[in-house]
Amino acid sequence: MRAANRVALNTSILYLRMLVTTGITLYTTRVVLNVLGSTDYGLFNLVAGIVLMLSFLNTTMASSTQRFLSFYQGAGDLPMQKRVFSNSMLLHIAIAFIIVAALEITGLFLFDGALNIPADRIEATRFVYHFMAATVFFNVVVVPFNGALIAHENMIWVAVVNVIETLLKLGIALLLSVLSYDKLMVYGALTALVSVVSFLLYALYCLKKYDDCSLKGLTIQADKPLLKELSTFAGWNLFGTLCGLGRTQGLAVLLNIFLGAVINAAYGIANQVAAQLNFFSATLLRALNPQIMKSEGANDRPRMLRLAMMASKFGFFLLAIIAIPACFEMEAILTIWLKNVPPNTLIFCRLILIATLINQLTIGLQSAAQAIGDIKYYQIIVGTTLLLNLPIAYILLSLNYPAYSVIVSYAIIELIACILRMFFLRRLGGLSIRLYLRRVIYREIIPVAMALIMGILAINYIHYAHRFALSIPLIALTFGLSIYFFGLCTDEKVLMRNFIDKIKQKITS
Repeated sequence: MRAANRVALNTSILYLRMLVTTGITLYTTRVVLNVLGSTDYGLFNLVAGIVLMLSFLNTTMASSTQRFLSFYQGAGDLPMQKRVFSNSMLLHIAIAFIIVAALEITGLFLFDGALNIPADRIEATRFVYHFMAATVFFNVVVVPFNGALIAHENMIWVAVVNVIETLLKLGIALLLSVLSYDKLMVYGALTALVSVVSFLLYALYCLKKYDDCSLKGLTIQADKPLLKELSTFAGWNLFGTLCGLGRTQGLAVLLNIFLGAVINAAYGIANQVAAQLNFFSATLLRALNPQIMKSEGANDRPRMLRLAMMASKFGFFLLAIIAIPACFEMEAILTIWLKNVPPNTLIFCRLILIATLINQLTIGLQSAAQAIGDIKYYQIIVGTTLLLNLPIAYILLSLNYPAYSVIVSYAIIELIACILRMFFLRRLGGLSIRLYLRRVIYREIIPVAMALIMGILAINYIHYAHRFALSIPLIALTFGLSIYFFGLCTDEKVLMRNFIDKIKQKITS
């Protein structure tokens, strides 16, 4: 019960963080787009996209450290936790240098005619690229500290740092409008500075707060067997994450080569919309992950698989309750948010949201695979499948198919990856696919169908200028009621009622 209360508390904290940061981030994007213009904003997203997507890289790599720390917390082994942290720190410093070196070497070729960049913006874009490489370094080195916070289920400091980051980025956006220097270069340099501030906030807090976070292990000989285990796990984890990032940024490069810089603005905005809305489900997963890992560390695999199924179902519901109404009213949302909406943004946003929803169908199984630890073939097969999007996109664009066809293939490949995850977890952890379909997938069908029906009715029969103010709540309410009556299993309804009763008791006491 204490674990359930901790998950509920952490979820509440992260949701409060999300409400604050999402609103500020969406406004910041609007300011930056208007100040930089579509071309410079598209160029920034082109070269900085790997950093903008590093929230996923950071989270996934942090799960490597967090997995081992949580695992040994479940086993009650503090000395092993200390060894895990110090060796993880050594590993991520090495990874950071390797990634930055690879980025700098790649940059020598990217700006020599490989990318479709206006001649007068090449130097500014190159400048931003170097600062983004520095940002990568700090975002990788901070990973062990981030993993330690998640392993200790301390979401309060995570939320505090995220809010500080968001406010700093808003300050940068407002500063751009009054500067006379090259705005793209200033934006790139100051964005890199934010990553340094975040690193210091995470590192100083963890070193002071937690016994298992110590830099003493960095001055002695590394634990080679443990470092090898960490390296293998983090390496395959990194491979899988880089496949996802390679797919995302590879599509950005292909779209740029075939269609120019403006299309990157639409693609970047669509990815940002998906990332912001995905916080709803990512927040729950972040709160559940330590419990998933600790259950495996305590040799309680049935509980671990139950939590993974719960993460998939509720993660999907939490994203869909916002994403489905947003898809129906995306045109109004973009117009109010951005004012000047780049071409193709509307269709890109809708399709990427659909692809993100498909990914949520098995999001908990990704955590289950991490908890089990045997991820080599899982990452090879699933990661390579995601990368298939690049040759398919190249063929589609070469044959002059519309730009959105690339995102359609993106969604189809996500569905294939979901199927592969289920089969891998059956082999790795004894997952019952029939049980997964019955408790997760089948339970999502009726709520989604009800939301779609309400959305179609709303856009066809509600006719006035601000329709979205009525249609979005109606679709969300229909979906929410359908979740309770059709989406939840009996035990999940009992759990939800108990949680609501506890909240009522605390309010009235």
